[in-house]
Amino acid sequence: MNLAYLVNRLLGAALTLFLASLFTFFALALIPGDPALSLLGMGASPEALEQLRIQLGLDLPPLERYLRWMGGIFRGDLGQSMRYSESVGKLLLERIPLSLTLVGLSLTITGIISLGLGIWAASRVGRISELLLRVVLTLFSAIPAFWLGLLFILLFAVHWRVLPSSGFFGPSSLILPTLTLVLIRSSLLTRTVRGSLLDVLSSDYVRTARAKGLSRRRVLFKHGLRNALIPVLTVLGLEFAELLTGAVIVENVFALPGLGTLALRAIEARDVPLVQGVVLLLAVWVVGVNLTVDLLYGLADPRIRYD
Repeated sequence: MNLAYLVNRLLGAALTLFLASLFTFFALALIPGDPALSLLGMGASPEALEQLRIQLGLDLPPLERYLRWMGGIFRGDLGQSMRYSESVGKLLLERIPLSLTLVGLSLTITGIISLGLGIWAASRVGRISELLLRVVLTLFSAIPAFWLGLLFILLFAVHWRVLPSSGFFGPSSLILPTLTLVLIRSSLLTRTVRGSLLDVLSSDYVRTARAKGLSRRRVLFKHGLRNALIPVLTVLGLEFAELLTGAVIVENVFALPGLGTLALRAIEARDVPLVQGVVLLLAVWVVGVNLTVDLLYGLADPRIRYD
């Protein structure tokens, strides 16, 4: 891998994060309403409101507030939460492990299931079983995450009482949220694996390998799967971002104390510093994954050279 390419990609990631911070800050600044009024309530006196605005820095011009916020980020200070009266960084660090575990489990299981089902479907094109699989995958991709989560709560927590319905009480509390995300997100990745494999298996070099007498299994795994991984890696990176979005919904459905629940509570309270911190963290998360996927292309396909 070329060092210049790596430097360019890192600079591109840094520029993306800068633009994300710029958009997040000024988008929140343009939202109608007064955060001080949201905190103190309608009965607060004008003097108390003005004092809180000065305390929160809301009396300063937006550009100056942005520069102060960015300066704090470089010092490791994301500001103070209005709702919780705690450091934003501390709140994020408390919630990150649970969200990382949920998304990591979901992505790993989704990848394993999708890879297996995609290979299976590509080897059985045109059969009834493959058609039924595609119908089931399409059905799950059309189901909203919150509806499937509520259905699982009704079945496993209320009716059968084998799993907790909400909150976090150990690993068992992650089973239903993970199952919800996996069933919804496996559809696209499975179809991508299937379609990419079919494209590769219809290429000239695969037909040549078959003509040489290689078994179908060896052709599929040695010549087909590795060359089909590039679009799969791309979609896997996109799935990671989608899992983050889905985790926000699922965490609130199952009342998990993760970043998704924290983000919703911050939005409800107009806790601007906390919302900015959550969005910036998610941006770093997504940009980091996309950068990693981009660098993995060369490992998946040796024909790729970064010049």
